[in-house]
Amino acid sequence: MLKTLGTNFNYFINGFNLSLAWNFPKLLSMIPSLSELHLSGCGLDKTHLSSPHLNYSTLSNIQHLDLSNNPLGGIFPSVLTNMSSLEVLDLSDTMLNSSLPIMPKLLELHLSGNKFKQIEDVGIWRQCHLKQLSVTNNVFRMEMTDPPKNASECSQYSLELLELSRSLKGRIPETLGGLANLRDLDLSYNKLTGSIPESLGRLRFLQVLDLSENQLNGSIPESLGKLASLTNLDLGSNLLDGTIPVSIGQLAKLRILSIYNNSLEGAVTEAHFANLSVLKVLDASSNTKLTFNVSRGWIPPFQLISLSLSSCNIGNGFPQWLRHQRKLEELELSNATLSGPLPTWLRKMPIIPVLDLSHNKLSGSLKNLPNAGNGDAYWPSPVLLLEYNLFSGSIPRSLCRRTDLEGLDLSRNMLSGKIPNCMGNLQGLTIMSISSNQLSGAIPSSIALISSLFWLNLNKNNFTGEVPPELGNLQGLGVLDLGDNKLYGNIPNWIGKKLTSLVVLSLHKNHFTGRIPQSLCKSSNLQILDLAYNNLTGTIPPCVGNLNGMVVGHLMNMNFSDIDDDKNVIQVMKGVDLEYTTTWDIVFNMDLSSNKLVGEIPVELTALNKLVGLNLSNNHLSGGIPESIGNMIKLETLDFSKNELSGRIPSSMAALNFLSHLNLSHNNLSGQIPTGNQLQTLIDDPSIYAGNKGLCGPPLPNSCSNHQDPTTTTSKKKHKAAEQTRVWLFYVDIMSGFATGFWGVIGVLLFKKHWRQKLFMFAEEMVDKIYVGVMVRVAKIKRGREAA
Repeated sequence: MLKTLGTNFNYFINGFNLSLAWNFPKLLSMIPSLSELHLSGCGLDKTHLSSPHLNYSTLSNIQHLDLSNNPLGGIFPSVLTNMSSLEVLDLSDTMLNSSLPIMPKLLELHLSGNKFKQIEDVGIWRQCHLKQLSVTNNVFRMEMTDPPKNASECSQYSLELLELSRSLKGRIPETLGGLANLRDLDLSYNKLTGSIPESLGRLRFLQVLDLSENQLNGSIPESLGKLASLTNLDLGSNLLDGTIPVSIGQLAKLRILSIYNNSLEGAVTEAHFANLSVLKVLDASSNTKLTFNVSRGWIPPFQLISLSLSSCNIGNGFPQWLRHQRKLEELELSNATLSGPLPTWLRKMPIIPVLDLSHNKLSGSLKNLPNAGNGDAYWPSPVLLLEYNLFSGSIPRSLCRRTDLEGLDLSRNMLSGKIPNCMGNLQGLTIMSISSNQLSGAIPSSIALISSLFWLNLNKNNFTGEVPPELGNLQGLGVLDLGDNKLYGNIPNWIGKKLTSLVVLSLHKNHFTGRIPQSLCKSSNLQILDLAYNNLTGTIPPCVGNLNGMVVGHLMNMNFSDIDDDKNVIQVMKGVDLEYTTTWDIVFNMDLSSNKLVGEIPVELTALNKLVGLNLSNNHLSGGIPESIGNMIKLETLDFSKNELSGRIPSSMAALNFLSHLNLSHNNLSGQIPTGNQLQTLIDDPSIYAGNKGLCGPPLPNSCSNHQDPTTTTSKKKHKAAEQTRVWLFYVDIMSGFATGFWGVIGVLLFKKHWRQKLFMFAEEMVDKIYVGVMVRVAKIKRGREAA
């Protein structure tokens, strides 16, 4: 069939292992008029390209050849130099590391994912007719240098696209300004240092300049204002300083301007935007010394889609010029020194899918949030982030219209009243955080309608009542934080039975009573369990050893980086409240402190070897500390203080190499304090053992040599008492025997006269017989001596 194919044939065999199933030269001979051949991921190596049976006449017709993802390795295949018609060549991910020859007709070359060490190896200064060169992902092996002085440079370069991201180190050479036809220059995500060359201002056809995510320093060159064709300028995440040149405002075709995460300073005024009439995206965030100081009456020449001025300084209050931006889909003004109430005109703005006004001092009502239109504009991960402000009043019912939201954060404000029942309409939410406000009333059961909810944080409010059983329908819930409220009743059994995906459960500082439900042990993904400061009774269930998430961890299958970077979990660690934000998901902690728990510490608890923190303090626990405590090798903080624990401190505790906070004070522990390893670092703080009268040894002042172990003393006292009891019983036994024998005979004779007479007659006869026997014996002895 292949022999009948006509001219200008394009052939695709991507992903088929030709090295096993085909004779490669035979394949090419079957397609004499091949113009485009794709053999990506076919298992070809250099032996297939060096066969003497290759049909060079066939090769000479190929204009587009894709050999990517094949283990060609090392040296550039020489057979490719004979392909005189070749215009497009893709050798990405082929393990090449040698210099490429000049190929005069080649227009497009892809060399990403290889092992080149010098920029000269890819022929950037020798391929005069090349229009596109892509050499990305060479793991920073190549150093960006000027062309060698002895190299034959081209009189004119045709290069229009140059992609060198994730491949370079060193400085940007001035000679890049000689690539006069360049349209797209991408040097992002490298390790480039030094300043941005002024020569880049000579690239008059340049449309895209991406130097982001490097270590470039110095100021932004004035010459970049001469790039009249520029549509995209990205200098973000470098070490640039100084002021923004006003010449940037002359880039009439600029659509995207990104200068985020630098150290730029000075004032930005209307002049910086004078001719930017088509600007759509402006990101100047994370320049803490940069001040946007435009007049209140300024009307911009552009209509932005995305604006980010987070972590900058915005002068003159809330930006009045935003009232003219009717197409905004992303507005980020976090940590921008904003204060005062939201302007009333903001309410008439179209709904902005992504709105971040967090970390400011904004106050007043939330009723002036953008509310016009229906919010149908599509934007990935729409969020409303208003945390860390001074907003007051109730949560407006108008917020229930934001059915597009995936993230809602109103935490750390002064909101009051109840959560509106209509919040159940926000059925796209994955994160809802309304913590640290003054909200009251019952938790509305309508929240259970938000089936997509993963993160529910209502911490630190004044909610009352019991936990609504409807929340058990949120089977995808991973974080449930209801701590620091006034909730009461028993901890619901359904939490463990239905919310099997829970990673964090925090119910601390409430009024919960009853026992810790055994069903919690079914929450095998739990890595943070916080039930502290309640009125829980009973024992710690031994089945806590089944909390597999605290043994092997869990797999978080959701990514919230685009939704809310401020999600947090507050845990008592090392004796203080610590707030975990970006690292909360690697914290493993159990806090059952300040309850009324009794019984022994279950030995099963020590199987939770991923725990970083364990706090059982301020309960009524008794018995000893389990000997296997040393198995909890990740522990950094351990608090068993203010209980009724007794016995010795296990020597295995010295094996806890990460332990930095320990509190065993106010128990009934005794014996010598273990030493060695990590415990030696805690030797300067005797307070961690205070209130245990039986303990001795460093860091306590009482030495074990002069100190009687109460356990030993008690044992000796018990032994002495037992010995005295045995002696006393011995004499009692003798006296009992004597009394029994004496009164058993004398008593009978005393009351039986006939027996007395018989006894005395028997005794008298026995005495007479003994006397006669003795006298006869003596007489015989005498006669014997006389005869001798």
